Amino acid sequence: MRRNTGRYERGNVGSEEVSAFIPEPLPPHDPPLVIDGGLADLLRRAETALGRLELASAMVPSVNWFLYSFVRKEAVISSQIEGTQATLMDLLAFEASGQVKSAGTADVREVCNYLEAMAYVRKQLGRPKGLPLSVRLLNETHRRLMQGVRGAEKQPGEIRRSQNWIGGTRPGNAAFVPPPPRAVGELLGRLEKFIHGESKLPALVRAGLVHVQFETIHPYLDGNGRIGRLLIALLLEHWNLLSQPLLYLSLFFKRHRAEYYRRLDSVRADGDFEGWLEFFLEGVAVIADEAVAATRDLFALVSADRARVLAAPTTSVTAARLFELLPEHPIVSIARAVELLATTKPTAAKAISTLVDVGVLVKIGGRRRDRTFGYAAYLDRLRAGTELERGR
Repeated sequence: MRRNTGRYERGNVGSEEVSAFIPEPLPPHDPPLVIDGGLADLLRRAETALGRLELASAMVPSVNWFLYSFVRKEAVISSQIEGTQATLMDLLAFEASGQVKSAGTADVREVCNYLEAMAYVRKQLGRPKGLPLSVRLLNETHRRLMQGVRGAEKQPGEIRRSQNWIGGTRPGNAAFVPPPPRAVGELLGRLEKFIHGESKLPALVRAGLVHVQFETIHPYLDGNGRIGRLLIALLLEHWNLLSQPLLYLSLFFKRHRAEYYRRLDSVRADGDFEGWLEFFLEGVAVIADEAVAATRDLFALVSADRARVLAAPTTSVTAARLFELLPEHPIVSIARAVELLATTKPTAAKAISTLVDVGVLVKIGGRRRDRTFGYAAYLDRLRAGTELERGR
Protein backbone atom coordinates (compact mmCIF):
# COMPACT_ATOMS: atom_id res chain seq x y z
CA MET A 1 0.00 0.00 0.00
CA ARG A 2 1.54 3.29 -1.09
CA ARG A 3 0.55 6.59 0.47
CA ASN A 4 1.99 10.06 0.43
CA THR A 5 3.71 10.67 3.76
CA GLY A 6 5.47 13.94 2.99
CA ARG A 7 7.25 16.05 0.46
CA TYR A 8 10.80 16.91 -0.47
CA GLU A 9 12.20 20.42 -0.35
CA ARG A 10 15.35 21.21 -2.26
CA GLY A 11 17.97 23.39 -0.65
CA ASN A 12 21.70 23.90 -0.31
CA VAL A 13 24.06 22.64 2.38
CA GLY A 14 27.35 24.32 1.70
CA SER A 15 28.02 23.88 -2.00
CA GLU A 16 25.74 20.84 -2.36
CA GLU A 17 22.08 20.70 -3.26
CA VAL A 18 20.00 18.28 -1.17
CA SER A 19 16.37 17.16 -0.97
CA ALA A 20 15.15 17.34 2.64
CA PHE A 21 12.05 15.33 3.56
CA ILE A 22 9.19 17.05 5.40
CA PRO A 23 6.72 14.46 6.77
CA GLU A 24 2.96 14.87 6.90
CA PRO A 25 1.50 15.13 10.42
CA LEU A 26 0.25 12.01 12.20
CA PRO A 27 -1.90 9.98 11.93
CA PRO A 28 -1.36 8.49 8.46
CA HIS A 29 -4.06 9.32 5.91
CA ASP A 30 -4.92 8.94 2.25
CA PRO A 31 -5.60 6.13 2.89
CA PRO A 32 -6.05 6.12 6.68
CA LEU A 33 -4.36 3.51 8.81
CA VAL A 34 -6.58 0.46 9.46
CA ILE A 35 -5.70 -2.11 12.11
CA ASP A 36 -7.05 -5.43 10.88
CA GLY A 37 -5.97 -8.90 9.78
CA GLY A 38 -2.43 -9.89 10.72
CA LEU A 39 -1.67 -6.44 12.11
CA ALA A 40 -4.59 -6.74 14.53
CA ASP A 41 -3.35 -10.18 15.59
CA LEU A 42 0.12 -8.77 16.26
CA LEU A 43 -1.39 -5.91 18.26
CA ARG A 44 -3.31 -8.35 20.48
CA ARG A 45 -0.19 -10.44 20.99
CA ALA A 46 1.87 -7.39 21.95
CA GLU A 47 -0.81 -6.06 24.32
CA THR A 48 -1.11 -9.48 25.97
CA ALA A 49 2.66 -9.67 26.42
CA LEU A 50 2.69 -6.22 28.04
CA GLY A 51 -0.07 -7.38 30.38
CA ARG A 52 2.03 -10.37 31.43
CA LEU A 53 5.00 -8.09 32.06
CA GLU A 54 2.92 -5.76 34.20
CA LEU A 55 1.63 -8.74 36.20
CA ALA A 56 5.12 -10.18 36.64
CA SER A 57 6.42 -6.87 37.95
CA ALA A 58 3.56 -6.68 40.45
CA MET A 59 4.26 -10.15 41.84
CA VAL A 60 7.90 -9.63 42.83
CA PRO A 61 8.79 -8.22 46.26
CA SER A 62 10.88 -5.36 44.88
CA VAL A 63 10.28 -4.01 41.39
CA ASN A 64 13.30 -1.78 41.96
CA TRP A 65 15.54 -4.80 41.36
CA PHE A 66 14.21 -5.15 37.85
CA LEU A 67 14.05 -1.45 37.15
CA TYR A 68 17.73 -1.34 38.08
CA SER A 69 18.67 -4.11 35.70
CA PHE A 70 16.39 -3.21 32.77
CA VAL A 71 17.28 0.48 32.89
CA ARG A 72 21.01 -0.23 32.88
CA LYS A 73 20.77 -2.76 30.10
CA GLU A 74 18.84 -0.25 28.04
CA ALA A 75 21.35 2.51 28.74
CA VAL A 76 24.22 0.29 27.59
CA ILE A 77 22.53 -1.19 24.51
CA SER A 78 21.01 2.08 23.30
CA SER A 79 24.43 3.72 23.62
CA GLN A 80 26.13 0.80 21.84
CA ILE A 81 23.82 1.27 18.85
CA GLU A 82 25.33 4.75 18.52
CA GLY A 83 28.90 3.42 18.65
CA THR A 84 29.64 3.59 22.37
CA GLN A 85 32.01 0.77 23.36
CA ALA A 86 31.14 0.45 27.06
CA THR A 87 29.68 -2.84 28.29
CA LEU A 88 27.32 -3.49 31.15
CA MET A 89 30.22 -4.80 33.24
CA ASP A 90 32.13 -1.55 32.56
CA LEU A 91 29.16 0.45 33.82
CA LEU A 92 28.58 -1.65 36.94
CA ALA A 93 32.27 -1.68 37.83
CA PHE A 94 32.39 2.10 37.43
CA GLU A 95 29.34 2.52 39.67
CA ALA A 96 30.94 0.28 42.28
CA SER A 97 34.41 1.85 42.32
CA GLY A 98 34.35 5.02 40.24
CA GLN A 99 37.13 3.58 38.08
CA VAL A 100 37.25 2.18 34.54
CA LYS A 101 39.74 -0.62 33.93
CA SER A 102 40.28 0.12 30.24
CA ALA A 103 40.60 3.39 28.35
CA GLY A 104 36.83 3.65 28.05
CA THR A 105 36.11 6.39 30.58
CA ALA A 106 34.40 8.58 27.96
CA ASP A 107 32.21 5.70 26.79
CA VAL A 108 31.11 4.89 30.34
CA ARG A 109 30.34 8.57 30.87
CA GLU A 110 27.98 8.46 27.89
CA VAL A 111 26.09 5.56 29.45
CA CYS A 112 25.98 7.33 32.82
CA ASN A 113 24.57 10.40 31.07
CA TYR A 114 21.80 8.21 29.66
CA LEU A 115 20.96 7.00 33.17
CA GLU A 116 20.94 10.57 34.47
CA ALA A 117 18.74 11.71 31.61
CA MET A 118 16.31 8.87 32.22
CA ALA A 119 16.18 9.59 35.95
CA TYR A 120 15.54 13.26 35.22
CA VAL A 121 12.68 12.69 32.79
CA ARG A 122 10.93 10.18 35.07
CA LYS A 123 11.28 12.53 38.04
CA GLN A 124 9.70 15.34 36.04
CA LEU A 125 6.82 13.16 34.87
CA GLY A 126 6.24 11.87 38.40
CA ARG A 127 6.01 15.30 40.04
CA PRO A 128 2.69 17.20 40.16
CA LYS A 129 4.47 20.36 39.01
CA GLY A 130 7.03 18.63 36.82
CA LEU A 131 7.29 19.09 33.09
CA PRO A 132 4.76 17.06 31.05
CA LEU A 133 5.77 14.83 28.16
CA SER A 134 6.63 17.60 25.71
CA VAL A 135 9.26 19.04 23.42
CA ARG A 136 10.60 21.11 26.31
CA LEU A 137 11.03 17.98 28.44
CA LEU A 138 12.79 16.17 25.60
CA ASN A 139 15.11 19.16 25.17
CA GLU A 140 16.07 19.13 28.84
CA THR A 141 16.56 15.36 28.70
CA HIS A 142 18.75 15.76 25.62
CA ARG A 143 20.81 18.42 27.43
CA ARG A 144 21.64 15.93 30.17
CA LEU A 145 22.30 13.13 27.71
CA MET A 146 24.92 15.12 25.78
CA GLN A 147 26.55 17.05 28.61
CA GLY A 148 30.34 16.74 28.56
CA VAL A 149 30.55 13.77 26.17
CA ARG A 150 30.97 13.10 22.46
CA GLY A 151 28.61 15.47 20.67
CA ALA A 152 28.63 18.01 23.52
CA GLU A 153 29.54 20.71 21.02
CA LYS A 154 26.37 20.02 18.98
CA GLN A 155 23.87 22.22 20.81
CA PRO A 156 22.79 19.97 23.73
CA GLY A 157 19.19 20.64 24.68
CA GLU A 158 18.49 22.72 21.60
CA ILE A 159 16.57 22.00 18.42
CA ARG A 160 19.03 22.03 15.54
CA ARG A 161 19.56 25.22 13.58
CA SER A 162 21.41 23.58 10.71
CA GLN A 163 20.77 20.72 8.30
CA ASN A 164 21.74 17.21 9.36
CA TRP A 165 21.76 13.99 7.40
CA ILE A 166 21.78 10.22 7.95
CA GLY A 167 24.23 7.88 6.23
CA GLY A 168 26.79 8.85 3.66
CA THR A 169 29.90 10.95 4.10
CA ARG A 170 28.28 14.29 3.25
CA PRO A 171 24.80 15.70 2.59
CA GLY A 172 25.08 15.08 -1.14
CA ASN A 173 25.39 11.29 -0.81
CA ALA A 174 23.32 10.83 2.35
CA ALA A 175 20.88 7.93 2.66
CA PHE A 176 18.27 10.29 4.13
CA VAL A 177 18.06 14.03 4.72
CA PRO A 178 15.64 15.06 7.51
CA PRO A 179 13.51 18.23 7.38
CA PRO A 180 15.23 21.60 7.00
CA PRO A 181 15.81 23.37 10.33
CA ARG A 182 13.12 26.02 9.70
CA ALA A 183 10.44 23.25 9.68
CA VAL A 184 11.55 21.31 12.76
CA GLY A 185 9.79 23.41 15.41
CA GLU A 186 6.41 23.19 13.73
CA LEU A 187 6.79 19.46 13.10
CA LEU A 188 7.63 18.81 16.75
CA GLY A 189 4.67 20.94 17.84
CA ARG A 190 2.35 18.80 15.73
CA LEU A 191 3.89 15.64 17.14
CA GLU A 192 3.32 16.90 20.69
CA LYS A 193 -0.34 17.59 19.83
CA PHE A 194 -0.68 14.05 18.51
CA ILE A 195 0.71 12.65 21.76
CA HIS A 196 -1.77 14.58 23.90
CA GLY A 197 -4.72 14.68 21.52
CA GLU A 198 -7.60 12.27 21.19
CA SER A 199 -7.26 9.35 18.82
CA LYS A 200 -9.15 6.17 18.00
CA LEU A 201 -5.88 4.36 17.35
CA PRO A 202 -4.68 1.96 20.07
CA ALA A 203 -2.04 3.43 22.34
CA LEU A 204 0.59 0.88 21.34
CA VAL A 205 0.09 1.74 17.68
CA ARG A 206 0.38 5.43 18.50
CA ALA A 207 3.68 4.77 20.30
CA GLY A 208 5.05 3.12 17.17
CA LEU A 209 3.89 6.04 15.02
CA VAL A 210 5.44 8.62 17.34
CA HIS A 211 8.79 6.84 17.26
CA VAL A 212 9.02 6.72 13.48
CA GLN A 213 7.90 10.35 13.19
CA PHE A 214 10.48 11.51 15.74
CA GLU A 215 13.24 9.62 13.93
CA THR A 216 12.14 11.17 10.63
CA ILE A 217 12.17 14.71 12.08
CA HIS A 218 15.61 14.05 13.67
CA PRO A 219 15.40 17.29 15.65
CA TYR A 220 18.90 17.29 17.20
CA LEU A 221 22.36 17.35 15.71
CA ASP A 222 23.27 14.27 17.76
CA GLY A 223 21.59 11.89 20.20
CA ASN A 224 18.34 11.47 18.23
CA GLY A 225 18.41 7.68 18.35
CA ARG A 226 18.75 7.47 22.11
CA ILE A 227 16.04 10.06 22.74
CA GLY A 228 13.76 8.37 20.19
CA ARG A 229 14.15 4.96 21.83
CA LEU A 230 13.67 6.42 25.31
CA LEU A 231 10.50 8.10 24.05
CA ILE A 232 8.93 4.67 23.43
CA ALA A 233 9.34 3.69 27.10
CA LEU A 234 7.96 7.05 28.23
CA LEU A 235 4.91 6.70 25.99
CA LEU A 236 4.10 3.22 27.29
CA GLU A 237 4.03 4.65 30.80
CA HIS A 238 2.26 7.88 29.74
CA TRP A 239 -0.58 5.92 28.13
CA ASN A 240 -0.82 3.49 31.09
CA LEU A 241 0.32 0.45 29.14
CA LEU A 242 2.87 -0.17 31.90
CA SER A 243 3.07 1.32 35.38
CA GLN A 244 6.88 1.24 35.34
CA PRO A 245 9.43 1.65 32.51
CA LEU A 246 10.11 -2.06 32.19
CA LEU A 247 10.14 -2.46 28.42
CA TYR A 248 12.91 -1.20 26.17
CA LEU A 249 13.22 -2.06 22.49
CA SER A 250 16.89 -1.23 21.94
CA LEU A 251 17.86 -4.90 22.23
CA PHE A 252 15.37 -5.85 19.50
CA PHE A 253 16.53 -2.99 17.29
CA LYS A 254 20.17 -4.02 17.87
CA ARG A 255 19.44 -7.62 16.87
CA HIS A 256 17.58 -6.55 13.74
CA ARG A 257 19.38 -3.31 12.95
CA ALA A 258 19.23 -3.61 9.15
CA GLU A 259 15.53 -4.46 9.24
CA TYR A 260 14.86 -1.56 11.61
CA TYR A 261 16.38 0.99 9.25
CA ARG A 262 14.73 -0.61 6.22
CA ARG A 263 11.31 -0.32 7.85
CA LEU A 264 11.88 3.34 8.72
CA ASP A 265 12.95 4.05 5.15
CA SER A 266 9.86 2.28 3.78
CA VAL A 267 7.61 4.59 5.79
CA ARG A 268 9.28 7.66 4.30
CA ALA A 269 9.53 6.33 0.76
CA ASP A 270 6.25 4.42 0.38
CA GLY A 271 4.11 5.29 3.39
CA ASP A 272 4.36 1.68 4.59
CA PHE A 273 3.29 2.34 8.18
CA GLU A 274 1.73 -1.12 8.29
CA GLY A 275 5.09 -2.81 7.65
CA TRP A 276 6.78 -0.66 10.28
CA LEU A 277 4.05 -1.42 12.82
CA GLU A 278 4.33 -5.16 12.17
CA PHE A 279 8.04 -4.93 12.99
CA PHE A 280 7.44 -2.66 16.01
CA LEU A 281 4.66 -4.80 17.51
CA GLU A 282 6.69 -7.96 16.98
CA GLY A 283 9.49 -6.30 18.92
CA VAL A 284 7.17 -5.32 21.77
CA ALA A 285 5.83 -8.88 22.05
CA VAL A 286 9.27 -10.52 21.89
CA ILE A 287 11.00 -8.18 24.35
CA ALA A 288 8.05 -8.19 26.78
CA ASP A 289 8.07 -12.00 26.85
CA GLU A 290 11.84 -12.02 27.36
CA ALA A 291 11.49 -9.47 30.17
CA VAL A 292 8.90 -11.69 31.88
CA ALA A 293 11.23 -14.69 31.62
CA ALA A 294 14.16 -12.63 32.92
CA THR A 295 12.07 -11.32 35.82
CA ARG A 296 11.08 -14.84 36.86
CA ASP A 297 14.61 -16.15 36.41
CA LEU A 298 16.23 -13.39 38.46
CA PHE A 299 13.61 -13.70 41.19
CA ALA A 300 14.10 -17.48 41.38
CA LEU A 301 17.88 -17.05 41.53
CA VAL A 302 17.75 -14.47 44.32
CA SER A 303 15.25 -16.58 46.30
CA ALA A 304 17.41 -19.71 46.05
CA ASP A 305 20.59 -17.84 46.95
CA ARG A 306 18.89 -16.14 49.86
CA ALA A 307 18.01 -19.55 51.27
CA ARG A 308 21.65 -20.66 50.90
CA VAL A 309 22.93 -17.53 52.63
CA LEU A 310 20.52 -17.81 55.55
CA ALA A 311 21.27 -21.51 55.97
CA ALA A 312 25.05 -21.00 56.22
CA PRO A 313 26.28 -21.29 59.82
CA THR A 314 28.65 -18.32 59.46
CA THR A 315 26.01 -15.90 58.15
CA SER A 316 25.64 -12.75 60.23
CA VAL A 317 22.94 -10.10 60.12
CA THR A 318 25.36 -7.87 58.23
CA ALA A 319 26.04 -10.55 55.61
CA ALA A 320 22.30 -11.10 55.15
CA ARG A 321 21.78 -7.34 54.77
CA LEU A 322 24.54 -7.13 52.18
CA PHE A 323 22.97 -9.98 50.20
CA GLU A 324 19.66 -8.11 50.01
CA LEU A 325 21.50 -5.14 48.48
CA LEU A 326 23.23 -7.16 45.75
CA PRO A 327 20.44 -7.06 43.11
CA GLU A 328 20.88 -3.28 42.97
CA HIS A 329 24.63 -3.40 43.62
CA PRO A 330 25.82 -6.62 41.94
CA ILE A 331 29.46 -5.49 42.03
CA VAL A 332 30.85 -4.35 45.39
CA SER A 333 34.14 -3.54 47.01
CA ILE A 334 34.88 -3.50 50.71
CA ALA A 335 34.81 0.29 50.67
CA ARG A 336 31.46 0.27 48.87
CA ALA A 337 30.07 -2.26 51.36
CA VAL A 338 31.14 0.02 54.21
CA GLU A 339 29.05 2.80 52.65
CA LEU A 340 26.04 0.63 51.85
CA LEU A 341 25.91 -0.99 55.28
CA ALA A 342 27.06 2.04 57.29
CA THR A 343 29.49 -0.19 59.15
CA THR A 344 33.21 -0.67 59.77
CA LYS A 345 35.74 -2.02 57.28
CA PRO A 346 36.36 -5.29 59.22
CA THR A 347 32.61 -5.95 59.50
CA ALA A 348 32.07 -5.27 55.82
CA ALA A 349 35.03 -7.46 54.86
CA LYS A 350 33.66 -10.31 56.97
CA ALA A 351 30.22 -9.99 55.33
CA ILE A 352 31.80 -10.18 51.87
CA SER A 353 33.93 -13.15 52.94
CA THR A 354 30.79 -14.97 54.09
CA LEU A 355 29.05 -14.43 50.74
CA VAL A 356 32.20 -15.60 48.93
CA ASP A 357 32.28 -18.76 51.05
CA VAL A 358 28.69 -19.67 50.17
CA GLY A 359 29.36 -19.10 46.48
CA VAL A 360 27.28 -15.96 45.94
CA LEU A 361 30.11 -13.48 45.43
CA VAL A 362 33.27 -14.11 43.43
CA LYS A 363 36.40 -12.02 43.22
CA ILE A 364 36.67 -9.92 40.07
CA GLY A 365 40.13 -9.08 38.72
CA GLY A 366 43.50 -9.72 40.27
CA ARG A 367 44.15 -6.55 42.22
CA ARG A 368 45.04 -6.94 45.88
CA ARG A 369 44.07 -3.43 46.83
CA ASP A 370 40.53 -2.19 46.26
CA ARG A 371 39.36 -5.69 45.31
CA THR A 372 35.89 -5.97 43.83
CA PHE A 373 33.46 -8.84 44.06
CA GLY A 374 30.56 -9.72 41.81
CA TYR A 375 27.28 -11.54 42.21
CA ALA A 376 28.36 -13.84 39.38
CA ALA A 377 25.18 -15.79 38.63
CA TYR A 378 23.09 -12.63 38.68
CA LEU A 379 25.54 -10.79 36.42
CA ASP A 380 25.64 -13.66 33.92
CA ARG A 381 21.89 -13.36 33.44
CA LEU A 382 21.87 -9.59 33.50
CA ARG A 383 24.45 -8.98 30.80
CA ALA A 384 22.88 -11.20 28.15
CA GLY A 385 22.61 -9.12 24.96
CA THR A 386 24.89 -6.33 26.17
CA GLU A 387 28.13 -7.70 24.75
CA LEU A 388 29.92 -5.66 22.13
CA GLU A 389 29.47 -6.89 18.59
CA ARG A 390 32.48 -8.55 17.01
CA GLY A 391 34.55 -6.37 14.80
CA ARG A 392 33.51 -3.16 16.52
